Amino acid sequence: MDGGPLSPAELAELESTLLPALERHHLRLLAHGLRTLQAIACAGDPRPQSGALPDLDAIRAWAARQPPIAADPAFIEALSGQLQATGRQLAQLAADLDRPPLSLELGDLIAWATRAADQRLRQPPPGASP
Repeated sequence: MDGGPLSPAELAELESTLLPALERHHLRLLAHGLRTLQAIACAGDPRPQSGALPDLDAIRAWAARQPPIAADPAFIEALSGQLQATGRQLAQLAADLDRPPLSLELGDLIAWATRAADQRLRQPPPGASP
């Protein structure tokens, strides 16, 4: 694991959204998870993967090969669980687009986050009369 799976340009694209800070943070985590799961699915194949998500064993094996965390089985397990949870969220988003999860791109995630924020803003606050 070097500087992370997101390029500086991708990070700048995420930061340029008009989303509130908390939602931008969630978007960064989701984008980081997508790029990480795509890298895990590549498993040495330089071609970008756009199919199904890697299973938990593949995620654990990848994490165990990362020098900064290789000696920390508890962290590997926690990270693997988080990546699997991210994968479930990506799979749901991809299903809405009728695409495989690893075919998602940053623009898809930004569009999803923007739609979700817009929906929240259109909902009346709890207790408000219609």
